[in-house]
Amino acid sequence: MKLTHKPLLIAAMGVALNASAGVINDIPSCYQANNLANPSPAPALELFVAIDQTTPLDDNLKRQVIEIIGAQMKPGSAYSLFTFSAYSQGNYLNMLSRGELEKNLPATVRDDTGNKTLSQFDACMAGQQRYAGQLLGKHLQRALGNSSDSFVKSDVLASLKEISGRIAQSGAKNRVLLLVSDMLENSSVSSFYAKRTVRKLDPTAELAKAEREKLLGNFAGTRVYVIGAGMIIEDKKQIKGVYRDPITMQSLETFWRSYFEKSGANWQNSVSRHCLTLSAKVAPLVDVENEKREPCSLLCIQARQI
Repeated sequence: MKLTHKPLLIAAMGVALNASAGVINDIPSCYQANNLANPSPAPALELFVAIDQTTPLDDNLKRQVIEIIGAQMKPGSAYSLFTFSAYSQGNYLNMLSRGELEKNLPATVRDDTGNKTLSQFDACMAGQQRYAGQLLGKHLQRALGNSSDSFVKSDVLASLKEISGRIAQSGAKNRVLLLVSDMLENSSVSSFYAKRTVRKLDPTAELAKAEREKLLGNFAGTRVYVIGAGMIIEDKKQIKGVYRDPITMQSLETFWRSYFEKSGANWQNSVSRHCLTLSAKVAPLVDVENEKREPCSLLCIQARQI
């Protein structure tokens, strides 16, 4: 998703927010601007992006995250962008932006619409796509740029529960959560750390803690993808002696798999156990036009498809 400074063709878009049904939409509506009824207002796909600000990424991973998200933004899709870190440090779950990209007019409706209106609508839709790319790109750069290892705590579980409540409000047929996080809880509930690295978890005991503290979510079939699970700041600093054995990493994956299954998410096995190079062209998570599920790998350091 590339930011540009080209003028946007959104002069006809008079409404900055669509407050219908109390839904936030930072992208102006071309249907409203041209006094047209939207025959299918609900998005086919809503992508929820949650960025853990306790997980700093290098420039390569940041670029890959932006590419993955940008590939999903097509007509008929929506996005919600959040940041989170530690509740105890005042860094609560924060929605940076939400927007919807409208579907084009169906052919039957176009046939009954005047040429002038069609011309204005088409120009508006082209501008809408560019505006969405600029807006989301700006907020993504801000979110990824503010990640830091200076946060002492990380409330991943509490944040996920709150995120699941936001997801439940979505009217999209397909809902996807992309988590950019090390997935390492470090709160009053539990800590997944020990001696500068990830400790070997007892998944059953950790899940019991989450249930006891009422921190399970309700994801209602949402598909969840994770980028950065198990990554710690020592990886970036390349500190010697920091080792995470496969059993430790398996216990982390087992816990989160169990957590999301208990929380009603749609879990799938990883496409690959290894960290593969993300290609420049990323396949969509969902083919919005045909509403078919496509195989998609979100692959980077310790990435897992959940």
